[in-house]
Amino acid sequence: MTQLLLRWAVLAVGVALATKLVPGIRCDDAVTLVVVVVLLSLFNAVLKPVLLLFTLPFIVLTMGLGIIVINALLFLLVGRLVDGFHVASFWSAIGGALIVSVTNLLLGGLTRSQPRRRDEPPPPPTNRGGRERGKSDDVIDI
Repeated sequence: MTQLLLRWAVLAVGVALATKLVPGIRCDDAVTLVVVVVLLSLFNAVLKPVLLLFTLPFIVLTMGLGIIVINALLFLLVGRLVDGFHVASFWSAIGGALIVSVTNLLLGGLTRSQPRRRDEPPPPPTNRGGRERGKSDDVIDI
C-alpha cells in the first residue's frame, strides 16, 4: 500500500511540475490534482498496455518514441475528462508527458525497494513441498 502511495506522490509531483513548466497545462486546485493522478494511474494500468499492444509496430518503427505519443494521448484524455485540469493542445500534452516521465524516472528510483547489501546475510532458505533448496528435480516447480 505504501508503494502505491509513493508512486502516486511521484506522479503528483510530475503533474504539478508539468503545470508549472509547460505552457498550456493548468490545474485549478489540489483536489483536481488528486483526481488527475488517480485517473492517470488507472489509465496507465488499464489502457496503456492495450494501446502498447496494438501500436507495437509503430513503437518499434519509431524506436520507442511512440510510447511518448501514447503517454501524451493519455495525458490529453485526462485533460478532457477532468474539470479543472486543462491541456491546451497535443504539443502541451507531449511536454507534460515528457516531464511526468522524467520525474517518474528520477524520483521513481528513490522510492523503489533497495537491494540487499553485500554484508547483509541472505534470507533463510524455504522448504517448499518438502524438498531441500538446491536439489534438482525433474519436475518444474511453479
